[in-house]
Amino acid sequence: MSITPLEALPLEELRRRSSSKWRTYPADILPLFVAETDFALAPAITRALAAAVERGDTGYTPPRTGLPAAFAGFAERRFGWTIDQERVRTTCDVMMGVAELLRAVTEPGDRVIVTPPVYPPFFMVNEESRTEVERVPLLADENGWSLDLDGIDAAFARGAKAMLLCNPHNPTGTVHSREALAELARIAHRHGAWVISDEIHAPLTLPGATFTPFLDAAPEAAEVGFALTSASKAFNLAGLKCAFIITAADAPSRIVSDLPAEVEWRTSLFGVFANVAAFEESDEWLDALIARLDLNRFLLRDLLAEHVPGARYLPGQGGYLAWVDLSALGWGDNPAARIRKEAGVALHLGPLFGDEGRGHVRINFGTGPEILTEAVTRIGALAR
Repeated sequence: MSITPLEALPLEELRRRSSSKWRTYPADILPLFVAETDFALAPAITRALAAAVERGDTGYTPPRTGLPAAFAGFAERRFGWTIDQERVRTTCDVMMGVAELLRAVTEPGDRVIVTPPVYPPFFMVNEESRTEVERVPLLADENGWSLDLDGIDAAFARGAKAMLLCNPHNPTGTVHSREALAELARIAHRHGAWVISDEIHAPLTLPGATFTPFLDAAPEAAEVGFALTSASKAFNLAGLKCAFIITAADAPSRIVSDLPAEVEWRTSLFGVFANVAAFEESDEWLDALIARLDLNRFLLRDLLAEHVPGARYLPGQGGYLAWVDLSALGWGDNPAARIRKEAGVALHLGPLFGDEGRGHVRINFGTGPEILTEAVTRIGALAR
């Protein structure tokens, strides 16, 4: 059965929004930087939030909610992953959960592996936990990016205590293979180290790829791993502040249980309502979004080839973020700065993703084809 791709909202309606994407820059700037999308909410989410407002249901989040059961059903349907609902604990957002877990499994000064180019908060969270970044960059070839397992093994051998895994990977859109994740789990287990896996982009795995939850990759993964996720990226719910931590074995579950009570109290009740509606009632909407993103990733490839022929871009396997190499154009280490100033398009700054981001930009293609086309056309005018 064919799926009709989701249609984005028109630009004039999007400019009525008050979120970061639409209020950071003046109205003449097309914003394709921060990870927000340009679609109407899934209808079930709109209904759930409207009903909560109608009944005045705006209090504290209770100790038990329907979220573990909702995500368990979603994970089984979408990933073939069976989780223990008793091993799910909510928090405010994924990076808050990462920070709390780092504090729990490391000591100040311990080294934590990150795999640049990578989501900038993976660097910043180490400042919060007073740990040190151990860089093991992704390996790159003509087929895409992959984990440097030998480099990770060596870093753990040198004493790194934990690793922050991004699966699917932001900004490259890499969906790591089951085999790579299983070997990562065995490496961490051998060294007595921990793996904290940010899986927030997993619901947006695109056609042709298969998402493997880290905790399900190998028996050792359950012993060394924590997974964190949320409906917030796929369903555009970042402002509702709800995420959750999943474990699959006793030792990591005890660590999560021992986290301070406020880690869970910070969860927004509206975020819980929205996440439950997303995971229980919104598969059809999600399928339509994925169909749109699948079209957009190749539209972006074609637009860059036409208007910015010096750009290098390999469409990713998951999410709506494109990692584009503009270094051949001679626009400096941070080409997004020139593009915003001279083309009126706001992109994410490549160097924030690590040294490997010099000469790169990250483009959010979670929008309509009209906006994407206009943005790349503007950038192309600089290349002529």
